[in-house]
Amino acid sequence: MHQILSVTAALMLLMTAASAQDKASQKFLTEAIEGNFAEVQMGELAQKNGQSEDVKSFGQMLVTDHGDANKKAMEVAKSVSVTAPSGPNAKQKADYDKMAKMNGAAFDKMFAQHMVEDHKKDIAAYKKEAAKKDAAGQYAEATLPTLQKHLDTATSLQRQTSAKK
Repeated sequence: MHQILSVTAALMLLMTAASAQDKASQKFLTEAIEGNFAEVQMGELAQKNGQSEDVKSFGQMLVTDHGDANKKAMEVAKSVSVTAPSGPNAKQKADYDKMAKMNGAAFDKMFAQHMVEDHKKDIAAYKKEAAKKDAAGQYAEATLPTLQKHLDTATSLQRQTSAKK
């Protein structure tokens, strides 16, 4: 009897751990989809309000890459029964609204800074998720090289916009 209770307790612990991991993956997917929506909108804004061709070009890259990433993230979310959000979260909307009031060189500088910070945070979250070998982890791992390319580009833009006074 004692062994059965021990096995049952062990199974319940495993199921609780698996459930916690599932919840973490579900949260990651929800945030990834919100983030992709936000990056697409910021990319569109950069094309409209940016001054330099490099900022506008980076904006187009964000629209294309995060649009593609969002299609994949939504497929993964659907496959694991996660209800996908339909747009960015409240903080991302507030960031967009703040940036939408700017243009020209001031926009370029703020946009580059925002993209560096945002992609650093995203890369950390995606690396953590990629360690899991579930569907969300596979999506995260496949997306990391694109996020790194975006961080490198944003860092370069940040250097350019900081050099201009």
